[in-house]
Amino acid sequence: MTENGSEHPFEDPMAAIPNLIGHIEKIVRGKRPQIELVITCLLAGGHILIEDNPGTGKTVLAKTLAHCISGDRDGETVVFKRIQFTPDLLPMDLIGTHVFDDANKQFLFKKGPLFCNVLLADEINRASPKVQSALLEAMAESQITVGDATLKLEQLFFTIATQNPVEMEGTYPLPAAQLDRFYMKIYFGYVDEATELDIYRDYLQIAVNLNTAEQVMSMRSMLQLQQQTGEVFVHEEIIKAVANIVRKTRDHPDITLGASTRSGIAFIKCLRAYALVKGRTFVVEDDVRDIARAVLEHRLIFRNKDGKLKAMEGIVQKETERLAKLRLFA
Repeated sequence: MTENGSEHPFEDPMAAIPNLIGHIEKIVRGKRPQIELVITCLLAGGHILIEDNPGTGKTVLAKTLAHCISGDRDGETVVFKRIQFTPDLLPMDLIGTHVFDDANKQFLFKKGPLFCNVLLADEINRASPKVQSALLEAMAESQITVGDATLKLEQLFFTIATQNPVEMEGTYPLPAAQLDRFYMKIYFGYVDEATELDIYRDYLQIAVNLNTAEQVMSMRSMLQLQQQTGEVFVHEEIIKAVANIVRKTRDHPDITLGASTRSGIAFIKCLRAYALVKGRTFVVEDDVRDIARAVLEHRLIFRNKDGKLKAMEGIVQKETERLAKLRLFA
């Protein structure tokens, strides 16, 4: 309990969002757009896939996010687990297993790392498809099945999966069904020259910041924000724009597999969450352009990899130009 008698010191969840982003930026430098998309995915109730080469800050971002959210008890952070995916990993290494209790002469279920709040699935594409699929039920239903029992995961459950580019040796491309469970896929990339120099000069302090990260948002506030996303206003024309974009991916000559209806629902959820991240209670036309690639690209199969960016840009640009002419919020 705090001095004023409240259970948590964080009274305004909306005000805590920029504070959360600011604290993460102290450790993950030069990545504000990517940080905003990760927070967007968390608020939307989804999961995110980050693809890039090693050493770009993906793991540090996941740890920092968990450190900045307080748990149910004062002084505790949310439960953070990291799974290093390797070719010899087994599904039970994620879900858990039954162990024999010699004292009580019975088998007891020992929970695996999936029973947490923030899960880092590191280098997910290095494990076999069988192990990758073990995440599918957890990500889609927030539950796992062990024998005849179905066990619920935590109310706040967020997966940050990382993967190396599929061209690298020893990797397994993620199955389409699992890719579709990720609300977003983003690319981290390298920082600019000035930011990289700043990291080299200040890497010791960055490490200190990671170990002493301040809890700036409570789990309760995060759950409230997840509920609040459903109240964000989305204009009817923006909903039509999402529907048009989804349908056009199915008819585009450069796309062999278009977006599903589930993709459109995820798009609208992410638009609402992105508006909150930007400090608004309504979605604007530019939001569609800002997150369209992150939400849709990984769900599509393109005839020509070199032309996929052009195909996506063409579809999205046509709809954003239509929305701009309508002047919805003029």
